[in-house]
Amino acid sequence: SGDFSGQLLAYLSLGPIFIIVGFVTLIIFKRELHTISFLGGLVFNEGVNWLIKNVIREPRPCEEAHSTVTTKYGMPSSHSQFMWFFSVYSFLFLYLRMHQTNNARFLDLLWRHVLSICLVTVALLVSYSRVYLLYHTWSQVLYGGVAGSIMAIAWFAFTQEILTPLFPRIAAWPISEFFLIRDTSLIPNILWFEYTVTRAEAR
Repeated sequence: SGDFSGQLLAYLSLGPIFIIVGFVTLIIFKRELHTISFLGGLVFNEGVNWLIKNVIREPRPCEEAHSTVTTKYGMPSSHSQFMWFFSVYSFLFLYLRMHQTNNARFLDLLWRHVLSICLVTVALLVSYSRVYLLYHTWSQVLYGGVAGSIMAIAWFAFTQEILTPLFPRIAAWPISEFFLIRDTSLIPNILWFEYTVTRAEAR
């Protein structure tokens, strides 16, 4: 009570919930296979976190301070692992998956750099909030960040090398056509493509 920094960090630590809600909303409206794969990676990452916690069984630093915590184990931090998975995967997506727009290379790189800095900053703040709010120790947060980063790299490689070549075939399945699920992997600039198609249809 009265700790403004603590309140701000507590709200910031709700980031994983907002990210999940954002993904579900994006999938409902866009129905794009790579977005679905990204969310699948986040869910798989959470499952791995739960497994590691129940194997190591290291308690949280101050269990008595948080009686409403759903699990008494704290190694590794699920918030830290989630945010670093999201940030590292997004970083890899920005620089390795998204196509360059050669007609505006400076602005294209600038917004990628700015967005990457924002992603890392948010991941650091959420990780710090878990220690500040006495949910985790520094080691629990550190190992959560390392685990999330490794999981992100592995899932990105799996998506790129295994899933992406299968996306055109998956998009052609009858059930995919029924739910309007699509693959936009080969479209260089999806925003420009949707913009031009929408303008053409509106005329």
